[in-house]
Amino acid sequence: MTHINVLDPGASPLDYYGFELRRHREAAGLTQKQLGDVINYTGSLVGQIETARKVPTPEFSERADAALGTDGLLSRLVSLVMRSQLPAWFQQVAELETHAKAIYIFQPQLVHGLLQTKAYARAVLGAMNDSDLDNRTAARIARQRILGKDNPPAFWAVLGEAVLYQKIGGREVMREQLLRLLSYERHPRVNIQVLPYEAGVHAGLMGAFNVFHFASDPTIVYSEDYETGHATANPDAVDSRSLRYDHLQAAALSVKDSAALIRHVVEGRYGKQLTSDGHPVA
Repeated sequence: MTHINVLDPGASPLDYYGFELRRHREAAGLTQKQLGDVINYTGSLVGQIETARKVPTPEFSERADAALGTDGLLSRLVSLVMRSQLPAWFQQVAELETHAKAIYIFQPQLVHGLLQTKAYARAVLGAMNDSDLDNRTAARIARQRILGKDNPPAFWAVLGEAVLYQKIGGREVMREQLLRLLSYERHPRVNIQVLPYEAGVHAGLMGAFNVFHFASDPTIVYSEDYETGHATANPDAVDSRSLRYDHLQAAALSVKDSAALIRHVVEGRYGKQLTSDGHPVA
């Protein structure tokens, strides 16, 4: 267990964050409990973050910045901290997501990470490994902040119909997740299409992949296996994957019809009628 007296700020982004939080807290003359009271967190959590045992959230960072007058320092650092918690091979993908002008994803079996609820993400990440699950889940959810930026990327997702039925995490987790998908129905830059079973043979039978478009850099395509990921800007690979995506979009239901199918699944499996905006009927 890391001790605060030997915390090395150069060891990792998480250690550096903890070092800076402690330095600014002490400069403000506050104990861990006092800072926790001000920002509505426990003093114990403040201590765990200061000793690099807990990953800070963006919300924690924003409140701590305001309380300590750090001019957004911790909010800037938290992005680096979150990225450092991702698997080394995936950190490049998080970087691509941050800078892309448009993201196109195909997922035949799971809700994509940028669309997952916290409970769904936790269930997926804990399927084979439940170590450090809180921090790993927080790091995944933090990636979703790109969709809330002032100028977010255009985001297109084609999900296999199986995604709607595969019970990840249990009944309530799935209900919440499907409602999350419905919440994007009228989002101007997030578009979700469902590839129905009736599509039969389709261009994505080889598995999931992403296509990232940038303002001035080459397009990059990305896919992964069980252990690692593969990103490339090879023109032939980009052309091939882009063509596949065109065919997948053509075979998928429209955004409107996809939302109707998701709504039908929620009502059929959970017995609650929904309004057109995805909320349960009173």
